[in-house]
Amino acid sequence: MSKNAQKPILLLIPLAFLMASCSSLQPLTDVISSSDFPKKEQKKVEPKTSATKSFRKNIVKYADDYIGAKYKYAGRGPKHFDCSGFTHYVFKKFDIDLTPVSRSQAVTGKKIPLKNAQAGDLIFFGSSNKVSHVALVVSNDTNGLKVIHSTSSKGVIVQDVLASSYWKPKIMFVRDVIGR
Repeated sequence: MSKNAQKPILLLIPLAFLMASCSSLQPLTDVISSSDFPKKEQKKVEPKTSATKSFRKNIVKYADDYIGAKYKYAGRGPKHFDCSGFTHYVFKKFDIDLTPVSRSQAVTGKKIPLKNAQAGDLIFFGSSNKVSHVALVVSNDTNGLKVIHSTSSKGVIVQDVLASSYWKPKIMFVRDVIGR
């Protein structure tokens, strides 16, 4: 065999190894780590001032416009949403780029304590370290922790998740995707 005839075969060997290694890749595990998803730089909106509070309130006010929208798996609006499609849609209006996948949103921004959650933050729900739902914080005060989210049973609603026997035990963590 001539040297020129051997070149295509030599080029196929690394390709074969690459294909074989891809088929043996493990699927995503139930445990989410920040290395599972590439981090996108979030647009820094404003320093933490009264303007930031106003910006956060505007996000919540915009989200309120969609109360009553129906749930649809993988729905991204404006008439049908799933949970992460809803947060993706709302934040897109404010030039904050979130993926429409809840487990990817779960590694975006800065993790903050539940007690520090404020309007515009994202709260994540799940079990066994597996994120299964995301909601937008409306308020966090002595009246409870109110969120707006798209639920499979009722569509987009506002709900106090601390008063919910269903949602409260599923709370995992909160992330600030607006300011740092």
